[in-house]
Amino acid sequence: MTDGPTDTVATGTSCHACGESVGEVDQFCESCGAPLREQEAMVAVEPLATDRSNPPPGSNVARACSCGAEIDSDGYCTACGLRAPSERDHFSEQPAPDVAFVCDRGIVHARNEDAAALGVAEHHVVLVVCDGVSNAFDSDVASLAAACAARDVLTEADGSKSSSPAAVVEHWTDLHHDAAVAAQREAAATAAGVPAGENPPSSTYVAAVIDSGVLIAAWIGDSRCYWLPDVGPALQVSVDDSWATVQVNQGTAREVAEAGPQAHAITRWLGIDSPGGAPSTTSIALDGPGWVLVCSDGLWNYCSSAPNVAALLEQHVAVIGDDPLQLAGALCQWANDQGGHDNVTVALARVSGDVAADPDLDPTPRSA
Repeated sequence: MTDGPTDTVATGTSCHACGESVGEVDQFCESCGAPLREQEAMVAVEPLATDRSNPPPGSNVARACSCGAEIDSDGYCTACGLRAPSERDHFSEQPAPDVAFVCDRGIVHARNEDAAALGVAEHHVVLVVCDGVSNAFDSDVASLAAACAARDVLTEADGSKSSSPAAVVEHWTDLHHDAAVAAQREAAATAAGVPAGENPPSSTYVAAVIDSGVLIAAWIGDSRCYWLPDVGPALQVSVDDSWATVQVNQGTAREVAEAGPQAHAITRWLGIDSPGGAPSTTSIALDGPGWVLVCSDGLWNYCSSAPNVAALLEQHVAVIGDDPLQLAGALCQWANDQGGHDNVTVALARVSGDVAADPDLDPTPRSA
């Protein structure tokens, strides 16, 4: 399954979003409805939801186009046919001062199939990012449903009964499995309304829990988790389930593999046609201040290795400070400035480093 960039412009003969044939004078693709020209409808959009209990819906909030006609349920003007902006195009959330995300449609894609959800409990913080697969029907619905389901499981769970790092890791690893099951269930359920002949909705998945100075991550697909300490080496915590990872494991240089034509072909995903299996999990000690960054490939397409991601974040911190919402927005904008070939989601949590953890925790990823 491929989840990657599409061409940046529409030609006179094919749609930039789905590749189907179009006429030279067509303004919209008859297959997927994507606009074939730069112009979009101008409508008034209500403020974006940022409350954790009120995640953004997948449909338009705006009901009137600039031409005066109504917007249909698919998000297009019933008179002029132009696409109306959706609140899914760009939304954000900051449930606490030290954790936030920004999710953006990017430049090229006709819709935002990324989603994110955050949770803040008494003793732990939760970050979840899901990236809907672009060549599958209603993947934007699947990604949001999966992210919210996993967020709820992890946020509402009790903390570990013991504060020892080993106990914390065991506790959250078990709960990561439960959260992934919930995410898979919700993603699969969205296939019920898929028309015959369409690929069923599917999504990548990555979740991170920060508790008692330990980061415990779980993933399916190629959305990523990084640990970016203020001092010391940066680390890509997750390992992509992708064709590129297979190539790297076989000796291909990372930059070569990730630039290959099949680099974004994922080997595991959420959805009714998922190959199945538990998420991969790992844990590391956070023995100093730094940042946990969880993102979709819309960001790491342009900045992949952990040292480079750390340097990019440090550059933005130097300019705009350490507010995670501002930083997440700046990183999304940076990805768009590089071309914005994909939806981009950045979730950030600031770790104070006040709680010392066991530095001997094994960061080797493992699958159950």
